Parts: sequence; structure tokens; C-alpha cells
Amino acid sequence: MRKFDIVVIGSGAAGFSAASRALDYNKNVCIIEAGEIGGAGVMNGALTSKTMWELSSDYAIASKIDRGYRTSGISLNFSEVKKTVIQAAKERQHQMLSQIETFSENKKYKGSITLKKGFAKFKDENTVEIFYKNNKETVTGEYFVIATGSRPREYPGIPVDGKLIFNSDNILSLEKFPQRMIIIGSGIIGCEFATIFSNYRQTEVHLLDRTNRVIPFEDDDVSDFVSENLEANGVKIHYEASLRTIRKKGNYLEVVLDYEKGHSKVIEVDIALIAIGRVANTENLGLENIGFPEAKKGVIHMDEYCSLKEIKSRNIFAAGDITGHGQLFNIAQVQSRHIIDKIYGNRQEEISYKNMSTLMFFKPEVAAVGRNEKQLRVTGTPYKVAFYSNSMISRTIAMRNMKGFVKLIVSNDGKNRILGMRAASPQASAFIVSVAHLIDEENGLGEVFKTVHPHPGVTEGIEECIRLFYKSSIFKPEAFPDEIKYREWKP
Repeated sequence: MRKFDIVVIGSGAAGFSAASRALDYNKNVCIIEAGEIGGAGVMNGALTSKTMWELSSDYAIASKIDRGYRTSGISLNFSEVKKTVIQAAKERQHQMLSQIETFSENKKYKGSITLKKGFAKFKDENTVEIFYKNNKETVTGEYFVIATGSRPREYPGIPVDGKLIFNSDNILSLEKFPQRMIIIGSGIIGCEFATIFSNYRQTEVHLLDRTNRVIPFEDDDVSDFVSENLEANGVKIHYEASLRTIRKKGNYLEVVLDYEKGHSKVIEVDIALIAIGRVANTENLGLENIGFPEAKKGVIHMDEYCSLKEIKSRNIFAAGDITGHGQLFNIAQVQSRHIIDKIYGNRQEEISYKNMSTLMFFKPEVAAVGRNEKQLRVTGTPYKVAFYSNSMISRTIAMRNMKGFVKLIVSNDGKNRILGMRAASPQASAFIVSVAHLIDEENGLGEVFKTVHPHPGVTEGIEECIRLFYKSSIFKPEAFPDEIKYREWKP
């Protein structure tokens, strides 16, 4: 029986980051992984879906006929698309495995990583058993990090079979583009896959939205923008509809939808994709053996340092999707590194979750950071908003990519602190980080106003938003009321 400094359960964003950070402290780490190295963030999640999105975006651009050129003879093969997507995931997996092998045991480095395959179950607060096929192994550790991630949520009564009914885990088992598909769920995952398949123009895409707008947690202007662009891309959105049943009819599906207005509709599709969120993987971990109560809704609640509060020894931590702090790759990484720094680096400050950036891969991509108007109204926080359309920015005009906007929200308390931003734009993922930093520093617009943005660049929309707050924008909202907007809100 080998004792490790750190035992990490799961090799996804949280688990691998925890192990890598422990190397910086010359610690001996054991990673236990039951499935694919890298978890859902690599093979069945962030990397594969974003690779699909990138490829679909390239195809959509190549298919355009409004730019003075037209490609001829362009062909499309789903098998080749799938091969490219899997290749991208394998490249990341091999990078991770290469690092693990570099720091494997009996090497010249002080720290080490040992990878063990199998399911982990706590025997007590210092011991886990690893079950792999018909074998059982026991390892002990001084500290443990539970980073088991999440899986797609099941729809009651509609089992996923990987043939006609899919989820994000097995969508790559498709052999060809379906002629017709319905996506159940209009959150980020559902809208991303609606964008991907509609970009290819091979599939009639239906999107089921139980409310009257997609991405319902975002402000109405952001939600409306996303739905309008999806519909312009050919997606048929079924608003205020619920799924009654899906009937298998040989090699196709009969879907029955019930609408809030009282009528029903039957549509025929080739496949259905279930995208109604994700649930944490907390079952069968043996939490009862360490005195931890059953996880509520699959979430492991912890203290400000990601430690399981009920564990007296305080040597067991949790990171990533299982913590209930948002199922984002970056949150998982921050939490896991924070844990290791807390254990070995005497880190005292808490993690701030309020300014975690989010990317939504639609058409175009949407980036979000900080609070939105809905959240501020709930808390009764007075604010001001500046909105600037991409159609007024030189770089996006030159790119012929004018769908989008920058929306900046600041406090209306005399301090003009930046509270949040929403941006829909090419390269939105690149400049959202700078705004996140400004929010963290609680900078007022006066400081930010000193920065001169390069021309032509997509970030000039931020610059013009700031000028709007000072009523000094180059283009005036009076002349362009639909493209440039300013408003204030107080409780």
C-alpha cells in the first residue's frame, strides 16, 4: 500500500490542474481516473464541442456568397469532421499523458505523478479503494481532492441509446449528418449544438425552448440576439413548448410537443439530442464512510477553501462541477489550484466567483463577465448601461461580420465602477479577460478612459461604450438610436 501526499480523484480540468500544481511543491500525487484522461473537458465536452464549432464556422464562411467570391465543388463528410474532432481531443490527451509520464516515479524530479485506472471509493478519511475490472487496489493519502466532474442530465422516461437519441457524451457516435434533428433544451449546450449543426446546412434543426426565450438567465437583449441569429441560421425554435413524448418509429422519431397556449404539435425527426444540463458525479464515492452526509442534488457543499466542512480532519477537498459553483472549465482550474496553494502555500484569501468569464459559442460567439441587468435589479443595485453595435465598429465592418455588440454595465453611485460586460463579436473571447481584470480591481471609468485602443480593432466598441457614459462618443446615439444606446436604472 503506497501513501501519497495528494490523491486526486478525476483527471479533468480540476483534477489535472490540482496534480500539476502539487508538482510545483515537489509532492507525490496519485491521479485516479475511471474513464478518458482529461474527463468531459477533453473528449466529451469543451474541447470536442468547440472543435466542432470551429469547423462548422469555417464551413459557414467558406459557403458564403456575399463577399465577392464563391467556392465551387465544396464537399462535406461527417466522418472526416468527426475524425478531425477526435484528433483534436487526442492531441490534448497525449499532452496530458506526456506530462504524467515525464513526472512518473523513479525519475530525477522531486515530485511525481502516478496515474491509476479505475473507480475510487473512500474506505476512511485517509484511504481509498480503486476498482478496475476485477481488481481492487488500496492507496492512502495525506490529502484528497475529489474532482469527479459531471455528466449529461437524463430526461425522465427517454433513455439515451446513441442511435436515435443522443446527449453531448455520445453525439460523436453519429455516422452521418442527420437530415432532421430536435435539441431538447435551450441553454448554452443546446444553443451551441443548434449553431454547429445549422452552420453545416445539412440538417433541419429544431430547438425546444420551454420558456419564451433561449439562454433565460441572461438579459433579454442578449437572449433575443441569440435567438434571432439562430433563426436567421435556419434553426426552428419552439417557444413555450414542453416535450410530452418521443416515439421510436423504426429509423426515425415522432416527437409530440405541448405548447402553453394549449395546442400540440407532432414533428418527425431522425435524431434527438438531450441537452438539459449536467449533474455532478458524486455517487458511489463512499462519502458515507468519511462521515459526509449525502450530497444534495449531487453537489458537494464545502467551505470557502473548498474543504468538506463535515470532515473533522479537514484533509478532503472538492473542486469542479461537483461543487455547485458553475460548471465551467476555468472555475474548476481556479478551485483546484487554490486548494493546493491553501494546503502547501498558506493561502488565506477566498475565491471570488462573481467575475468568472463565460464563453458561449454561438454565431457569433458571446462572452459574459460580471453581473447582468437581471442580477442587479434583483439586488436593487443602481446601474448605467452603454450599448454599441458591431455595425458601427471599423474592424467588424471590414470583416463583414457586423452582427453583434458590446454592452458595458457600470455602477450608478457616482463611482462608475465596471460591474459587468456582455459582448457578441468575433474575438469576444480575447478581450473579455481585460474587462474581468477591471472588475476585479474595482476600477472606475476614469482610469479606464486613459487607455487608447488600437485601430482598427474590435475592442473599439469598449472604448466607445466608455465614451457614451461621458456623453462624448464619436458617433451619437441620437443619429443611430438602434445601434448606440445609453440608459440608467435605479430601484
